[in-house]
Amino acid sequence: MACMSVLTRDEAQNRAQLLDVHRYTIELDLTTGDETFDSRTLIRFGARADADTFVEIKPAELRSVTLDGQPLDPGTLDGNRLPLKDLTAGEHELRVEASMRYSRTGEGMHRFTDPTDGETYVYTQLFLDDVQRVFAAFDQPDLKAVFDLAVTAPDGWSVLANGVTEHTGDGVWRAASTPLIPTYLVAVAAGPWHSVRTEHRGLPFGIHCRRSLAPYLDTDAEELLDITRACFDRYHEKFEEPYPFDSYDQAFVPEFNAGAMENPGLVTFRDEFVYRSAVTDTERQTRAMVIAHEMAHMWFGDLVTLRWWDDIWLNESFAEYMGYQTLNEVAPGPPGGQPPRWRGTDTWTDFGVSRKAWGYDADQRPSTHPVAPADVTDTASALLNFDGISYAKGASALRQLVAWLGEKDFLAGINIHFQRHRFANATLADFIDSLAAATERDVHAWADAWLRTTGVDTLTASVDARPGQWTLALDRDGDRPHRVTVGVYDRDLHEGRSLLLRERYEADVPQDTAPEPRTGTRPALVVPNDLDLTYAKIRLDDTSLETVLRGLSGIPDALTRAVVWNTLRDMVRDGELAPADYLATAAAHLPEETDLALVQGVLAFACVHVADRYAGPGRRPAALATLTGLCRDLIRRTEDGDHPGLRLIAVRHRIDTAAQPDTIAAWLADGTVPGGPELDPELRWRILARLAVLGAVDETAIAAELDRDPSATGQEGAARCRAALPDEDAKARAWDAMFGSDDRADLSNYLFTATARGFWQPEQADLVRPYVARYYKDAVALAERRGPAIAEAVGRWAFPAHAVDAENLKLGQKCLRKAGPTPALRRKLVDQLDDLARALRVQQA
Repeated sequence: MACMSVLTRDEAQNRAQLLDVHRYTIELDLTTGDETFDSRTLIRFGARADADTFVEIKPAELRSVTLDGQPLDPGTLDGNRLPLKDLTAGEHELRVEASMRYSRTGEGMHRFTDPTDGETYVYTQLFLDDVQRVFAAFDQPDLKAVFDLAVTAPDGWSVLANGVTEHTGDGVWRAASTPLIPTYLVAVAAGPWHSVRTEHRGLPFGIHCRRSLAPYLDTDAEELLDITRACFDRYHEKFEEPYPFDSYDQAFVPEFNAGAMENPGLVTFRDEFVYRSAVTDTERQTRAMVIAHEMAHMWFGDLVTLRWWDDIWLNESFAEYMGYQTLNEVAPGPPGGQPPRWRGTDTWTDFGVSRKAWGYDADQRPSTHPVAPADVTDTASALLNFDGISYAKGASALRQLVAWLGEKDFLAGINIHFQRHRFANATLADFIDSLAAATERDVHAWADAWLRTTGVDTLTASVDARPGQWTLALDRDGDRPHRVTVGVYDRDLHEGRSLLLRERYEADVPQDTAPEPRTGTRPALVVPNDLDLTYAKIRLDDTSLETVLRGLSGIPDALTRAVVWNTLRDMVRDGELAPADYLATAAAHLPEETDLALVQGVLAFACVHVADRYAGPGRRPAALATLTGLCRDLIRRTEDGDHPGLRLIAVRHRIDTAAQPDTIAAWLADGTVPGGPELDPELRWRILARLAVLGAVDETAIAAELDRDPSATGQEGAARCRAALPDEDAKARAWDAMFGSDDRADLSNYLFTATARGFWQPEQADLVRPYVARYYKDAVALAERRGPAIAEAVGRWAFPAHAVDAENLKLGQKCLRKAGPTPALRRKLVDQLDDLARALRVQQA
């Protein structure tokens, strides 16, 4: 395989100074077979000087190249670079014809055949530099152009693209010309789609999925369109610039690597968002947030595009902030009526307990980087920055900026930015200048403190109480300025654990003067960052911590409880709170919790991190017993049928923590949990996976379940179950499926992940011990063969995270020093090994 060169920032800057790319005319033929498709590209561009340059393409076969009518030698293709030598100043036309490979890893043109009905679908994912897997391009974000696209598709297929498409006969579909957009946002999705179409504000809207999911999409179609319309209208209230494209399609596509992708006019989502099984209202709200997030990108990312990948955080942070904030603002339903299920509780509670923890974790690893990094030297480096810092920390920083700046000035600055840079490219400096134009505040100094630095500040509270007054001091370990809301609570003497809000007040950290005493008795609880407006770890004073451990469920607001749960989570990770004490607190207070996002977030951390990693082998049985008892309490609490989401969460985690097979095996045999719910496909596969771990099912049972559910998710469930069987042959087969030779390259990204998730189990540590050392060698080779998407999966899902011991850590560190893993795999290994070292420290503490 030829070596593929990454594009450096210097090369991109030089090429942008040389070229002005006007228009791409692209013809794709999807009727040429199962392995490849034909790609023909005409690029019209101008050169500002005589020079050499290059265009990118990664073909199966490069058939012909002509520049201004003169043939070029296809043999000059070097990896993914086609040289354009002795280019003269003036206008040019480049024609490239090639055969291109379909992908099975969600990169380029992904091809999927649905096992349910045999129908085939293809779609593009061209971010960050994968456009060259589909057609020839000057592949960098600041060479925006107009795109004209034609696609030849099999009979019975429809084709979606960035603009409205029309079937012109003979299987050819033509899309309307785009405005100026970057190469990475060109999109095509083709297949026998099931579509639901409507219009809003004079624009065609559509939602699409594969045919086998049609009943499930139809069930939720009005909900999905309701969210889309509500967000669309709200963005038009916020933004002076109208929606900049000719249509808005949302396609739910199979085996998608990300949550979604903001292609203008054609947003693609992972089709797990078309729910086949029961979900909670919080999960519906998460889906709604993703819709809102991607729509925000139509302005920030699509209308105004970054110049280079060092500013990708701004795309993602802005969309993340806007997604959560806008969903909180859209109409909650008719007056006096019930809000729709997707408009649950405060979206910032879910952000606080799930997304924000992602940012805190990433920011404490050796791989941390500034929100706005200055050292993104090439595309391989850029790809590593799609993490909790670019999303969660960046969104938290913007939320803090709004708290400090005021929303009116923030939105005024945003609208200035859109007006200055519409259909063009902009940098962080441009963004800050736009904000500065709308306020008297020193936004540049704020940006330096928040966006150019790394790490998590810690705010520690101390309370000095005297008769009739008390004083709160907030000590800061770190360098950023923080504006926080302090919550002050008293015990409700008439309601047991309940706490009453005495007051909330704003405080700035650091404080210019000594804190002012406040009148009244010493509060039972003082919560810095009560409304979660800043990004910092919080440490409570001793009295407040004792109040929390005894009365956390009595705090009246879910968002405040999220701040407190995150504080306890951070204390466990930092070795300041014993894992068993965290579990005891969860057992005491989760049965009283009403917010589903909190229940799910706390249980996920308790199961995945506390029980499986922090407790250690000797304490894990007791941890599982505590969690099993907690889930039983939640199930008993929900027997009245009034809390189906809470019951579903409890049932899921009761399955996952089962140490004995009897109860969940009986549920599977009966097809229901006593009192509900009935077992849908997701719950059946979840039970079967846990029974496989416990050695209570065999291949016959797995095959029978696959006959019952032969869908794509059924195939993944079966792969996970087979890999989880406590049997030497089963482990050998699973390992070979993941890491076997190149002829296994047809194992899709999703089937790889499913197999990896089943393979390592804490209960099977002795059985899989020989594979721990094999992992590092085989992972390095696989990542080299199959590219960044599989490298990310092998680092995330196939890593032996259960093996919290010094030997595993030593093997991993040696791999980093000597084995030369690809950048994508190296980044995942650095993070995994840091988490492993942290787990070791927690166990020893």
